[in-house]
Amino acid sequence: MKKSELFFSFILVPLDFILFVLAGISAYFIRFSKFTTDIRPVIFNLPFSDYFEVVLFVAFLWVIIFAISSLYSFDRRRLSQEIYRIFLACSAGFVLIVILIFFQRELFDSRFIVLSAWVLAIVYVSLGRTIVHWIQKLLYAYGVGVKNVILVGSSKTGDNLIKDFFNKKYSGFKVVKRVRDFSIDTSKELDEFIKNFNKDNEKKGSMIDEIIQSDPNLSKVETLRLYDFANENHVVFRYVADLLEVKVLRTEVSEMAGVPIVEVKKTNLDGWGRIVKRFFDVFLSGIIIIILSPIIILAIIFIKIDSHGPIFFSKRDDGSPVFRVGQGGKLFKYFKFRSMMPGTDSMRYNELSDKNLRQDGPMVKIADDPRITRVGKFIRRWSIDELPELFLVFMGRMSLVGPRPHLPEEVAKYEQHHKKTLTVKPGITGLAQISGRSDLLFEEEVKLDVYYIENWSILLDLSILFRTPLAVIKNRKTE
Repeated sequence: MKKSELFFSFILVPLDFILFVLAGISAYFIRFSKFTTDIRPVIFNLPFSDYFEVVLFVAFLWVIIFAISSLYSFDRRRLSQEIYRIFLACSAGFVLIVILIFFQRELFDSRFIVLSAWVLAIVYVSLGRTIVHWIQKLLYAYGVGVKNVILVGSSKTGDNLIKDFFNKKYSGFKVVKRVRDFSIDTSKELDEFIKNFNKDNEKKGSMIDEIIQSDPNLSKVETLRLYDFANENHVVFRYVADLLEVKVLRTEVSEMAGVPIVEVKKTNLDGWGRIVKRFFDVFLSGIIIIILSPIIILAIIFIKIDSHGPIFFSKRDDGSPVFRVGQGGKLFKYFKFRSMMPGTDSMRYNELSDKNLRQDGPMVKIADDPRITRVGKFIRRWSIDELPELFLVFMGRMSLVGPRPHLPEEVAKYEQHHKKTLTVKPGITGLAQISGRSDLLFEEEVKLDVYYIENWSILLDLSILFRTPLAVIKNRKTE
């Protein structure tokens, strides 16, 4: 392990402790500020010296919680994942404080200080980690702490890794040698190369750090030989997962009759993840419906004034209900604001089929659609036509974030790998919507949706929701 990595991992402990203390002090002075006391007078006695002792004790406990939560491990992880873990660890610390207050009421009586300290701790520590990550990447760009890597394999993946490491200096990796296979002769060649490289760069503190097997199709004999070689030379061994390992990336091992059995996990949205997401959907969709109710009412009025016909698009031309395909391939009744002239829905597959812009997949998108009304053009441009989907979220048919719901006739044309998007509830917005909306190819949209399913977290949902308005505001073509 590089000295720089050890340093940055070590510095996080005192840094977090200081930031916890700072969050506690900030909460105290905010509560006793003139602005806050004017709103709610202080009716308790809490000397700062006594409070500061409590803050030091709590900060120490929170550092322990962070350590238990693996927030001081040496594993590389994305900043978003780290902030999510910080939120969970701080929340666990918050619960611990609430329990302590419950059993020792004399500690202090201000709920505001406890709540604000919790929020400020999340903000301060997240900001601190962000700065540390930024400094670390900046140093990588100047060659400080960069890991020297040997690539083994002749696949296209190896070419992509070399290109990526070269173009992204902040990645922290540098390929110093590449071999196409790992025969006995290659093993001897690499052994000599490592000895010479380490000897020549010993004064600089630069050594061979890792070996990456970039070709998943190496024979088992070569792979085992390479693994043993890495151990003998005290370097980290990494390998590119083959197709099966990619598909079963999320696994859980259990024991049955003394035999280890591996269960393939489809998504994090199982168990508690599903419960948390549902609670998140109900709570947030209810708030958004209340906030956007004036826009919803105005949309209803203008749709009715602009053209004859129903306010909602909920029935087909033959009078049958409009369905979309939901989680597990199950159909659900769907509705949104009507943006087209009544009785023109079936034209997309008949008279207007030659104007379909989406020839790359099962989706249909009509160029210069003549069916759209004047109000319909506006509400589509600003995605107002999809606001009724918030009620579908509240009822549990959809989610705020997820793959977009598609028509049964479109899903019928899905290829096998497209069906992975039906693992979760469809959403109002998703990674595809904030990454290009209707401009993406269908395969690109599927890849983004599958990535979301396999890497779901509440933090990711919040990130997508916050970025959705910006994606809508951008000057995109209407759907």
